[in-house]
Amino acid sequence: MKPPEILELTSTIVLDAASNGISDMVKLCLRQFPELMWDKQFTKELIEEVVKGRHVELFRLMNAYDTIPKLRYDIQRNCDLMAAVVEWSPGYVPADVSGAAFLMQRELQWFKVLEDRCSPLIKSLKFEVKEDESNPSQSLKFEATEERRGKTYWGIFVEQRRDLLKEAGQWMKDTSSSCSVIATLIITVAFAAPFSVPGGNDSNTGIPLFLKKGSMVFAVANASALFSSITANSMFLAILTSRYAAEDFLHSLPRKMILGLTFLFLSLVFMLVAFGSALTIVLSERWKWIYIPITLLAAFPIILSAILQLPLYVEMVESTCWPRLYRPVKIWK
Repeated sequence: MKPPEILELTSTIVLDAASNGISDMVKLCLRQFPELMWDKQFTKELIEEVVKGRHVELFRLMNAYDTIPKLRYDIQRNCDLMAAVVEWSPGYVPADVSGAAFLMQRELQWFKVLEDRCSPLIKSLKFEVKEDESNPSQSLKFEATEERRGKTYWGIFVEQRRDLLKEAGQWMKDTSSSCSVIATLIITVAFAAPFSVPGGNDSNTGIPLFLKKGSMVFAVANASALFSSITANSMFLAILTSRYAAEDFLHSLPRKMILGLTFLFLSLVFMLVAFGSALTIVLSERWKWIYIPITLLAAFPIILSAILQLPLYVEMVESTCWPRLYRPVKIWK
């Protein structure tokens, strides 16, 4: 057993490090003094610091120590945690979050992950003003102002993030509108392309004259571009016609945006393949080597588009499908 003075000093260091988000320091101290996690008051203060500061890595560490599940039936601590996650600072912008939509999604993930780990009773509790501290019936109610009387944690959560919700919705609308225009242009071009097959058609049979010279690649690529762009346009229209409720930013809207961007990128790729195959069909009789520069030129905009959009796309997929807040972490790593 360590002396109480050392444990007290270490707990102070851990709490200071947690308030500043220094996860390595917290992990090192808890690895050397695991008995700190037996102190209920210490764990309460530590978890509250983690939630208030929105420190993802520290929250994963607390989950690894199985601290939060132990508090499942401690209603008062559940109230304190939910109250901590409900509070919002308008100027708060984490370094690893890009834009209002991702920030709104991160805040929703914090709320949901704590709600799932708290007691089932927490969902029915409301903010109340404590009138009699000696009355046990009031001990499970979180002290609040008169403006919050009778409101649920979820109601206060959404109310405090009205501006963030509006900004996130505007970003979704602007992005979807821009992408929808591009998808519509691809639909227009891809729909008209089959009626102007390179080399023309036989006047008697209607069969393309260059059918045996690779027009099948052109037909398949063009059809794929058309179907992909229609699917992308449908996703973007679904976003534009959404009600933009707060809970939609957790899964519904990000998934639609991911699908829309995926099919839009595929439609661009297929359109360039169709264009390249058409040029190859027309010019291959004159220059046998023409497919080499066409392939290189077609690959350039595809690679450039992937480089420019891939970071945002990866962040969106990661944040929606496998957020860091839910990932396990090894204590002794």
